[in-house]
Amino acid sequence: MLNVTKLKGLLGVAVVAGMSILAPSPSFAASCNGASYYGVGDGYHGRTTANGETFNTYALTAAHRYLPFGTRLRVTHEGRSVVVRINDRGPFVAGRDLDLSYAAFSALASPGRGHINVCYSRV
Repeated sequence: MLNVTKLKGLLGVAVVAGMSILAPSPSFAASCNGASYYGVGDGYHGRTTANGETFNTYALTAAHRYLPFGTRLRVTHEGRSVVVRINDRGPFVAGRDLDLSYAAFSALASPGRGHINVCYSRV
């Protein structure tokens, strides 16, 4: 017989006294895709973001196409991670889910790379 821990991992549910308890919503699950950065040399630093605040490329923020403004994400790349706050919309490039501020991208990788693969989840 499988124990509850193995059931959680295999089925995404736990069985307690004959009852099933569903796992958290998939919207809280980790996602992995590409990320780039903006705000240095492209004219975006100091401009108004989609949520109305002034973009600061040296703050730990990010753009996402549909996550609510203010959502906090833990973004991870090759063992490094940073927590960012969604304050803008984008990126509008296939294969990328996040446009990170220069500061957030720099915490994960050398900006010279331009874009990287990351995994992210809500905090």
